[in-house]
Amino acid sequence: MKDLKVVFMGTPEFAVPVLDMLIKTTDVKLVVSQPDKMVGRKKEIVYSPIKELAMNNNIEVFQPYKIREDYQRILDINPDIIITCAYGQIIPKVLLDAPRLGCVNVHASALPKLRGGAPLNHAIIDGYKSTGVTIMYMDEKMDNGDIIKLFNYDIKDTDTYDDLVNILSVEGANLLKEVLPSIVDGTNDRIKQDESEVTFAWVIKREDEHIDFNKTVEEVDRLVRGLYSVPLANTIINDVEYKIVKGHYEIGESNVNKINVINKKQLGIGCSNGIYYIDEIKPSGKKIMRIQDFLNGVNIEVFKDYEIK
Repeated sequence: MKDLKVVFMGTPEFAVPVLDMLIKTTDVKLVVSQPDKMVGRKKEIVYSPIKELAMNNNIEVFQPYKIREDYQRILDINPDIIITCAYGQIIPKVLLDAPRLGCVNVHASALPKLRGGAPLNHAIIDGYKSTGVTIMYMDEKMDNGDIIKLFNYDIKDTDTYDDLVNILSVEGANLLKEVLPSIVDGTNDRIKQDESEVTFAWVIKREDEHIDFNKTVEEVDRLVRGLYSVPLANTIINDVEYKIVKGHYEIGESNVNKINVINKKQLGIGCSNGIYYIDEIKPSGKKIMRIQDFLNGVNIEVFKDYEIK
């Protein structure tokens, strides 16, 4: 399929295996990614993982701020197909209608479950037992198009967001590679989504990252795992924010929303049905630390009285 003229649209690490596969098997004429970001106190410019891969393969990169208003470069390519994967903006109808083979999306859930911009986070946070990755046709509604094929994955109790990215990004690339020939020759399946089964995975907001220790230990654990390693869950102790990186829990009685256990090796916070123990923590402005190392640097007696918000 090296003569298949492709425009690829994607941004984060999840999309990298998909683009890598397309570069090896098709003729990727243009890569569209979100604009560069400035990060840190020094405001250093950081390229998206997809832009890095495209540049390393001498492929032109197009980065419009608003794809709904700035899309002519894509039309100029006259692609056979547009393939998207975690691009981050809604694709306008003028682009959806342009390629002769249509627009195909690699979506990180088993549709119609978890439509939206943060399906892998929510698969863990919301307590799903399984998720997956779906190859689908795109239409004007969000993640609403016909399903071509999907891969199902059973979520483990230890899985983090990063784990799902690593597993499902590769499965998505493999699945697209499998079905792409049938898309080209028009023999692929087109399965309508069951609207009665639809759920949503809205983009994670700042307030969604905060841990509510009034909830169950299982819910707290899912939030921590679902936000690992970016952006990380957080809590506020004595008006200071800490990022909670990893932890474990025990079921049982507790003093809810209070520090229940603290010594030189442990820090446990009470939840509605047990105690959540912090294993790794990131104080504001510092690197990730083992909880033992963090506790060695604080006054434990004073810390016992700190208020959790």
